[in-house]
Amino acid sequence: MAAATFHFSGNQDVAEIQDAYRLLAPLLGTGAASVLFGLALLASGQSSTLTGTLAGQIVMEGFLDLQIPCWQRRLITRGLAIAPALAGILWFGEQGIGKMLVLSQVILSLQLPFAIFPLVLFTGNAALMGKFTNPRWLNAIAWAIGLVITGLNVWLLWQTLLGG
Repeated sequence: MAAATFHFSGNQDVAEIQDAYRLLAPLLGTGAASVLFGLALLASGQSSTLTGTLAGQIVMEGFLDLQIPCWQRRLITRGLAIAPALAGILWFGEQGIGKMLVLSQVILSLQLPFAIFPLVLFTGNAALMGKFTNPRWLNAIAWAIGLVITGLNVWLLWQTLLGG
């Protein structure tokens, strides 16, 4: 919503999330724009957190064969999802939110190969997948994509830490 509004109004200099919500109301002509942006942001965050939490729960149950009560599992996984963000906000304050968002995306991009390669390995294993095993051509494409993503992450890290 915000990106489309800023793009079509010619405001391409919005760099921080704090600027985004303040600039929406005058552009859309309603005070509700900021509230709608906040609700959309909250829904987006809840969606991604829920997806990550459910994935963690499934891995704990299936691959690790961990059987704990549902309420404990939910408390642990949601606590692990929320605690770092809350600690960061308390430590850095409102001024650090933009930097924390960028840092979270960098960390997520660096973790992506750790999810891609096991997934490709598991889905290409006939002993695990049976008739649902990926064909060789799909495995080859998946490995290539994983290697490209990993290569881009290494290049990003190189550019960021060592200045290229």
